Amino acid sequence: MSTQSTRDRILAVLESDAQASYADIAERADVSKPTVRKYIDELESEGVIVGYSADLDPKKLSNQLISLVGMDVASESYIEATQALKELEVVETLYSCTGDHMLLAEVRAPDGDELGTIINETILEVDGITAAHPCFLQERLK
Repeated sequence: MSTQSTRDRILAVLESDAQASYADIAERADVSKPTVRKYIDELESEGVIVGYSADLDPKKLSNQLISLVGMDVASESYIEATQALKELEVVETLYSCTGDHMLLAEVRAPDGDELGTIINETILEVDGITAAHPCFLQERLK
């Protein structure tokens, strides 16, 4: 049996395969199905698990590009700007981060022109956002 906690083993299985059945998770985490159900219920209610999703390979999307947009935010407007960004439909995911930018958002668009419009007419219109720097995901490697 692993030295990892039961919780960590279950999370590791879910991170590698969000569609795994309780039976698959139980087998791979070396626990019973009722244990898996109990831990997943707890993890969901605690907000550790916030959703389940499919990983997409951007290169294989024929009518859509995926961009990560790094954003700089005026520190006095950080909370309000973050709230406003979370409410935008064009923002798929939003992360606070360290490094070159304070926030990082996943944004999808049919092409680069539309992404430019989204950035200029939606994201940069949010009070407190001082700059937005997109990078395009080209291919999923792992």
